[in-house]
Amino acid sequence: MSLKSTIIRTGLRAIDWSRADIWLAPVARGDGVILMFHHVRPATFGAFAPNRLLEITPEFFETVLQMVQSAGFEFIGLDALPERLAKGGSRPFAVLTFDDGYRDNAEHALPILRRHGAPATFYITTGFADGHGRLWWLELEEAIRRLDRVIFTHAGRDFDLPARDDAEKQIAFETTYWRLRGGDEGTLLAVIADLAGQAGIESRLLTKGLCMNWDELAAFAANPLITIGAHTVSHPMLAKHDDTTAQFEIVESRERIAARLGVPVNHFAYPVGDPGSAGPRDFALAREAGFTTAVTTRPGHVFSGHAAHPHVLPRVSVNGLHQSRNTIRSLLSGVPFMLWNKGRRLNLD
Repeated sequence: MSLKSTIIRTGLRAIDWSRADIWLAPVARGDGVILMFHHVRPATFGAFAPNRLLEITPEFFETVLQMVQSAGFEFIGLDALPERLAKGGSRPFAVLTFDDGYRDNAEHALPILRRHGAPATFYITTGFADGHGRLWWLELEEAIRRLDRVIFTHAGRDFDLPARDDAEKQIAFETTYWRLRGGDEGTLLAVIADLAGQAGIESRLLTKGLCMNWDELAAFAANPLITIGAHTVSHPMLAKHDDTTAQFEIVESRERIAARLGVPVNHFAYPVGDPGSAGPRDFALAREAGFTTAVTTRPGHVFSGHAAHPHVLPRVSVNGLHQSRNTIRSLLSGVPFMLWNKGRRLNLD
């Protein structure tokens, strides 16, 4: 487990031990919460699973929905969010969102959503639906799983990382991932493509094996509980690209989804979505493109003040490394994010 995950786990335990999730919830919870998911599927990972944070089991997903309802939250769709923020409500709301367009969302998440009558928004990366987009974070994981050494050059520095066992592979992944994340995206993609080539991985097969194609998405989108949102064409970290590229990724993804699925596309999610991946320029582009809302991955609950900033909405990630009832209870209270954001309700920078 990484240092960041250890710190998060320690903080959540401290909140649970002090029961701060009870006595601070009235000021921390806000008007509601937008929950973020990626994969929902049975656990099959081994000891080396660096992307495990992006997946939860169907059983835990069911538990999350039960706990949301038991805590008094009302499930609403994203289309209802702007009016809800403007008018307020007697109950806090919960919005369910899923990123990327994984096939397991249809196989495992949708039946659970149906049982609870819970609407959800699924943000689609059109390149993944086309079958040629690159799930580079998974390419990196699969390459390191197969390789005994991870050898690459970045920013003039040569790296030669041992990867003979699970512990070494974890260190190699974290070192490579964060080193590349800190630089330009073209270099990141090139280095990972080279590592994938060394390991005999075909990126398109990985994408096609995990993501819904357009025919599958058409059947999926026909369900009345489902709202389809846009998540760019190629899943870039928008802030690392020029204005023309960022605008194309935002606008073109909307147009392609509308053309292929025949549904309105009013909501957008910034890929990666942290401050280094989406900033004020990108928020303005999403607003100018006509999206009603746009979500980040900046952690936090939603407050009435977000009504004036619907293209900088925070989300709460349901993290696969922390699949416990105590964790969900803490996240729904809003307390971890009040502490993380130092008391600020809006994080707009």
